[in-house]
Amino acid sequence: MQSMLLNNPTLFIVGVAIAAGLAVALVAWLVSQALAEVPPEDREYKDPPPLGFRLAWMPIHWISFFITPLLGDKRQLSMKNRLRQAGLDYTVNPAQFIAARILCALVLMMVSWWGLAAFDKGGDEGLSLSLYLEIGAGAALLGFQYPTIWLGDVMKRRRSELLKTFPFYLDIITLCVEAGLNMQGAMSQAVAKGPSGVLRDEFQRVLRDIRAGKPRAESLRGLSDRLNEPNITTFTSTVIQAETMGMNLGPLLRTQADQRRTERFLRAEKLAMEAPVKMLFPLIAFIFPCTFIVLFFPIVMKFMHAGL
Repeated sequence: MQSMLLNNPTLFIVGVAIAAGLAVALVAWLVSQALAEVPPEDREYKDPPPLGFRLAWMPIHWISFFITPLLGDKRQLSMKNRLRQAGLDYTVNPAQFIAARILCALVLMMVSWWGLAAFDKGGDEGLSLSLYLEIGAGAALLGFQYPTIWLGDVMKRRRSELLKTFPFYLDIITLCVEAGLNMQGAMSQAVAKGPSGVLRDEFQRVLRDIRAGKPRAESLRGLSDRLNEPNITTFTSTVIQAETMGMNLGPLLRTQADQRRTERFLRAEKLAMEAPVKMLFPLIAFIFPCTFIVLFFPIVMKFMHAGL
C-alpha cells in the first residue's frame, strides 16, 4: 500500500487532501457543538451596545461565555465599576468587554499578517517567520489595549460633560426647590428642561428607581456611586443629610450652585492658560521650520546664483 502511494503521486495528493478535509470538518463540527451550548442573551432590559460591539456581537458573546468562569470576582468587580463610570453597565458586562479585547487582538493580528503577506515576495528575499511573529505580537498587543484606551476616553468625555452641565442642573433644581417643589419634583423639572447628556440620563435613572419603590436616599447614593465624582458626592450627601434633619434645601443648594459655577470658571481659566504651553511643541516642530523655509529659500537661491 505504501509503495503504491509512493509510485502514484496523484493518489498520494488526493489522500492528503481527503485527510485535510476530514480534519477541517472535524474541527468545524467540534466548534459548532461548542457554540451550540452558548445560550442566547436576554437583552430586554439592556441598552444597545456601542457600534463596534454591535458589528461583532456574536463572536463577543461566544467568547464571553467561555471566559466567564476564568475571571475572578475581583477582576469582574473592578471592570464593572469602570463600565459603570463610562455609562456602559447596562450595555455590556465585564466578560463581554474582555471578550471584545481578545477579539480585537485576534483581528488586528490577522490583519497585520495579511498586510505583510501582501508585500512578501517569497523565496530568499521574502520576509522571515520571526518578523511575522513580532509584527503579529505587536498588533495583538495593540488590539488588546485599544478597547481599554477607548473606555478611558469615554470616561474622560463623560466627566468633562458632567462638570460642564452640573452647575446648570443645580440652578434648575435650586429654583424649583425655592419655588416650593420637593426634591423629586425639582429633579423632574431638571430632566424636562435641562440639556441632554450624562446628567439628564442619570437623573432619569434616579427618578425611575424612586418610582420603582427604591428609597430616595438609596437612589441618590446609587447616583454618587455610578458617577464617582466628588461634586456629585457632595451634592447627594447634602441632600440626604438635609432631608434627614429637616433642613431647608434652598440655601444649601444655592451655595453649592455658586461654588460649582466658580469652579467651572476656574477650570476654563486654567485650560486657557495651558493652551500656549501645549501649542509650544507643534509651533517649534512644524510651524517654525516651514516659516524659515519660506523666508530663507529665496535668499539661499540668490546666494547660489551669485556664486555661480
